[in-house]
Amino acid sequence: MSQWLVLTIAMAAVCGVVLTITVLKERRIGEDDDPSETPDVIEYLTMMVGVVYAIVLGLAIAGVWEARSTADDTVRAEAQALHEVSERARAWQAPVRDTIRADVNAYVSYVVHKEWPVMAEHGELTQHGADLLQKVRADVTDYHPRDDFERESYQPLVDQVAAADSARMARADAADSTLPGVVWFGLIAGGVISIGVMYTLQIRRSGREMLMAGVFSALIAFLLFLVWDFDAPFSRGLAAAADPFLALFPQK
Repeated sequence: MSQWLVLTIAMAAVCGVVLTITVLKERRIGEDDDPSETPDVIEYLTMMVGVVYAIVLGLAIAGVWEARSTADDTVRAEAQALHEVSERARAWQAPVRDTIRADVNAYVSYVVHKEWPVMAEHGELTQHGADLLQKVRADVTDYHPRDDFERESYQPLVDQVAAADSARMARADAADSTLPGVVWFGLIAGGVISIGVMYTLQIRRSGREMLMAGVFSALIAFLLFLVWDFDAPFSRGLAAAADPFLALFPQK
């Protein structure tokens, strides 16, 4: 059974229970009942809808903002690890050092110019990028240090390659949207309900009420757009950029 079907059944069941209880209670009310002595439930429900939706919307904004910040940190960690590999390779002999630096530069150039557009458009990384990073790993792990000085540099280089690989995997996880469809359903439905409850309060055509209704609707639309924009850290308006790669490898 899909989650959407479960959600639909649950919502219909809750609505059915509430409406059934309301109808049964209405039948038991006597003729001498005075509704004016009972607080208006509409205002209470309107307030609760606004509070609940504000909490949900705030959590969604906080979640996607944290995901975007994590994506920025991931890119920075990957670039820094590769920069350390390129710099620490200076302790090794020239042929190996030059090979490592050339392969690191090839990987960075591919990520910035080729893989980044693919990641932004399709939300996934490429196999060729993984192969280029694997070549860097092979350059480091297959080398046999000649003396104690090179042996001291060997393990830190291996660790930095592993850090770059780990950051790449984290970047792959952050490339796609972070919010599932059921959350988007709740956000959009909540926005529609929040705007719709204004009409239950008998909104009139006075300038003040029309202005506040328009501002309120525009605010909800803006916040939903903000969530949508941050939801894909690498592909939309305020997307995380490849600046750390360009800063540490300016020749690219």
